[in-house]
Amino acid sequence: MTSPPRRAGRLRALRDDGGLRALAALGLALYAVFIVLPLFMSLHTSLTNANPLNASSQYVGLANYRQMLHDSELHSAVIYTLVLAFGVTIVANLLGFGFAVLLNRTSLSYRVLRTLAFLPQVISGVITGFVWQTILTENGILNTLLQHMGLISQPVDWLGDPRLAQLSVGIVVSWVLSGFTTVVYLAALQSIPQELYDAASIDGAGPARRLRSITIPMTAPATTICVTICMITVLKLYDIITVLTGGGPAFATQSAAQYIVQLAFTSDEFGYASAVAIALLAISAVLALTMTNVLRRREVNL
Repeated sequence: MTSPPRRAGRLRALRDDGGLRALAALGLALYAVFIVLPLFMSLHTSLTNANPLNASSQYVGLANYRQMLHDSELHSAVIYTLVLAFGVTIVANLLGFGFAVLLNRTSLSYRVLRTLAFLPQVISGVITGFVWQTILTENGILNTLLQHMGLISQPVDWLGDPRLAQLSVGIVVSWVLSGFTTVVYLAALQSIPQELYDAASIDGAGPARRLRSITIPMTAPATTICVTICMITVLKLYDIITVLTGGGPAFATQSAAQYIVQLAFTSDEFGYASAVAIALLAISAVLALTMTNVLRRREVNL
């Protein structure tokens, strides 16, 4: 016969399991309502000519997807978004790794610097765009500083020239994401046993050899996380670019997400906008899965 304490323990376990099941069910329900259902609704809309100005919509099949093949503005936006994503991912990871190596100390001053390094990630994208817009205008802080230093003779139009605007957006987004990558790489560095470095030093390995043989292989999982998150973040980037340049000049900095919003809420082409959104989702998924698989194989080989 089961003793009362054991029976009470089983009842508590059943109650705990029931609570966990309820939380899991709630999480799955929220995921289905806010992620899965909108995705299928968007997929259905992409097969119609939905327009808020029309009372009804008609099924057009794959016509919206075929239209994308001949949309030069969409092609420009997607190409710019992909170039920006690859460039920012590389720069943000290099900055994050470098900052993490420099800030991997235990003193109070370094802890303060680590907090400051993470600030770009926690600031709203809208605020970030406004601040950098103030810095990069012709009479902004950057041009004033460069003129006082004698590096330029007249203000540079950082946001008015198409090439410089693209470069400026890349720098700002890299700065923002460097806060995230710094924290992830710091966590990875602090998990490396100090004994490995001590043994390598005894064997005569210098700083460069320790970096190549210990630090980089041990932080490979962090690299996988940072590269994947940075890539996905830039592919769906909207707020910073909208505030900083508005997609200009001459659509030079228009991202794919901006183009989708323009189609849906300016041109009122809900059906076509949904098709472009589904295509962007597919591109993002393929790139993320490919990058993750490649980097995971790299983790094994290092």
